[in-house]
Amino acid sequence: MTKHQKRLSVPNSWPIERKTETFTVKADAGPHGEAGVPLLIVLRDVLGYADSRKEARYALDQDSVLINGTPAADEERPVGMFDILAFVERNEYYRVFPGEGGRLALTSIEGDAADSKLGKIVNKQHVPGGDVQLTLHDGETLVVDEDSGYEGGDSLVVANEGDEVVAHFEYEEGALVTAVDGHHAGEIGEVDEIQVTPGSSPNNVLVSQDGGEGFETVEDYVVVIDENFTSDDGEDAPEDVTTDDESADDEDGGDDE
Repeated sequence: MTKHQKRLSVPNSWPIERKTETFTVKADAGPHGEAGVPLLIVLRDVLGYADSRKEARYALDQDSVLINGTPAADEERPVGMFDILAFVERNEYYRVFPGEGGRLALTSIEGDAADSKLGKIVNKQHVPGGDVQLTLHDGETLVVDEDSGYEGGDSLVVANEGDEVVAHFEYEEGALVTAVDGHHAGEIGEVDEIQVTPGSSPNNVLVSQDGGEGFETVEDYVVVIDENFTSDDGEDAPEDVTTDDESADDEDGGDDE
């Protein structure tokens, strides 16, 4: 299997320029599937905290970069929707949030908000012993009591340590949601109507917006949030700290290798 990733074929969620170089770093196996962005791209191309893979590796060796409370050890580790990035030495914290056009953006948050992360329930099944296993959008699994009341489409805020559920947001009409994919990615509004579609087609969701026209999208593309998951200043749009993504070459003259 090739270690290279052509820029022209990367997922739309990757915040990089497609035509500045031929290749970029390839995401390692991990959470978020193909939509996950390699940590190196975040450190180098988005935040500018490293000029090369070598510098990124050095920073990770200091255990100063945390993803969801755990020190990151691999610069190719995928970073995705609603992950929490903490830079210990800089005392900086970010939440990965959907940006315009579906690109992942970073929203600056306070340190006390970095102790937990949001996850959308994408699967629910019973396991031996009478408990229920929930699968979140990033692949994380939780085992909860059968009478917990969590349903598919709901969102949970899970503590980084101990996997304790600290908040539960139901997927229902009136819920505050953000679109994470599709034409309306990055937009925020309230669920006005959930249109159940017969057969195997996905349900449609009508979302209303204060001062906006609202939008319609498929159920898979919306995630329930609350006002704490928008920007700290109360605006609906996250603070996008992505840059023009002009990559710096590594020492050997290649893009990432």
